[in-house]
Amino acid sequence: MSPRNDSAVTEFLILGFSDLPGLRVPLFLLFLLVYLFTLAGNLLILAVICTDSHLHTPMYFFLCNLSVLDASSSSVSLPKLLDILATQNKSIAFSACMLQQYFCSSLTATEYFLLAAMAYDRYAAICDPLHYTVLMSKKLSALLAAGCWVSMFLDSAIFMVFFSRLDFCGANQINHVFCDIAALVQLACSNTRTVELYVLVQSVLIMFGPFLLTLASYGCIVAAILKIRSAEGRRKAFSTCSSHLTVVILFYVTLFCMYMRPKSMFSADLNKIFALLYTALIPMLNPMIYSLRNKDVKDALVKLCNRCSKKCLTYAR
Repeated sequence: MSPRNDSAVTEFLILGFSDLPGLRVPLFLLFLLVYLFTLAGNLLILAVICTDSHLHTPMYFFLCNLSVLDASSSSVSLPKLLDILATQNKSIAFSACMLQQYFCSSLTATEYFLLAAMAYDRYAAICDPLHYTVLMSKKLSALLAAGCWVSMFLDSAIFMVFFSRLDFCGANQINHVFCDIAALVQLACSNTRTVELYVLVQSVLIMFGPFLLTLASYGCIVAAILKIRSAEGRRKAFSTCSSHLTVVILFYVTLFCMYMRPKSMFSADLNKIFALLYTALIPMLNPMIYSLRNKDVKDALVKLCNRCSKKCLTYAR
């Protein structure tokens, strides 16, 4: 990566919710609870899947990756926001801001492709169940997951090469809850045309590519379900993908509302809300969606709780 041009800006100020000083304590408590529930929920999903051999399938392997992704996404954005609300220290070093932006971009992009891989897994299970173990072997599942992580982190690293060429020599206040790309580009005092073009191309390919793949998978799934004659068969087939479909709808609706709304509806406050939805609220809801709507996960959770309670009673004696 080329060295950053000389700049008067050595740190940024993340404004967060500084325009709502009266709500600082309630917001801190709210986001602290959200963060703790996110970590607890996703770690619990990981523990349940790892300790139950019946869940060692491609579907739950991808769910483990999603749990790691959700816990990481919240851990990148929320701790600094909590620090701002608790101490009112809005400053963040230039390098720390770039690092936060890098991980936010990488993790969000990884989720696009991971959700697409999970949609393909459900397509193989419902549309071609006889060849499912061949279509979704453990090796292919591992390659798909690794490809999602590695490719998106490399892509974000390439973007950082372009981004590092920008100069920041004046304003340093980021009107957002973390170091967002769009907010940072607006603060640059050098030509941002190349970076903006790269962001546009990247957004089209990385957002819409996986979205179209996910849409195509569910189109085939719906067509296959409608061909099932019995109502009970259709219900069972749909139940195998309902949790993932719910997560996909929540994720993409939030992102489309953030990035695809008309300029007349642009608002920095709305950007903060939508950003918190996909970096904080959705990662907290995902474990609940998969545990409440999935019988296998609920059964495994009960087994884990029973094992833990027996061990506790044993130690107590």
